[in-house]
Amino acid sequence: MKIVIYIYNGITMLDAIGPYEVLRHMRGAEIYFVAKRKGEIKADSNFVHLNAKYDINEIENADILVIPGSAITFVREMKNKKVLAWINKIDKTTKWTTSVCSGSLILAASGLLKDKEATSHWKPINLLKDLGVTPKRERIVKQGKYLTAAGVSAGIDMALYLSNEIVGETETKAIQLLIEYDPNPIYNSGNISKASNEVIKMAEIKLAKDAKKEIGLMDLLKSGKTLMKIKKMDNTI
Repeated sequence: MKIVIYIYNGITMLDAIGPYEVLRHMRGAEIYFVAKRKGEIKADSNFVHLNAKYDINEIENADILVIPGSAITFVREMKNKKVLAWINKIDKTTKWTTSVCSGSLILAASGLLKDKEATSHWKPINLLKDLGVTPKRERIVKQGKYLTAAGVSAGIDMALYLSNEIVGETETKAIQLLIEYDPNPIYNSGNISKASNEVIKMAEIKLAKDAKKEIGLMDLLKSGKTLMKIKKMDNTI
């Protein structure tokens, strides 16, 4: 089972590592971290790095493709024609094409989610509309072989769903036990529908802080014509 996780600078690390930690335990799993160019990939926190051992020119197929999200640099990936073409190429070989968080916007920019339903992080989810996708505020959305997960931690749930589909209930339960995934959060504010306005505002401030080194991209997201401007941006961003 060849599992390809696409990574890029500014990635939210748990978007990639959450699914990785589940999927790597499936029998027969082979994980490939792939980037536009091999080498060091920095997280949006700037504190944690991953090493991409493969570039997109070296990977031509996958059983599972995972596209993680980011606080802001997903905008770059949405514009990168080479990356979008590669995603489309890999998708032709996959049994499952998946995303976590704002990674669904990258998939949507590739055209793969057009006229489908998808989820994303609560902050950028409505941008899906401009790409011909119907946003759904759900933890996981399945559309045929396409699986999109909501923000960050939802990638673990998405990976457990995949595991159940591929290796069955008993092995998936064993994987869940192995990583001791037994959520019992101290507060019930992990969904925007349950969070107070005060908490939402504070979360938005923290998101902006994560994205502060990408001021130009942040300005685009604050714009009322975000996706139109993204489409006009030079492909070198």
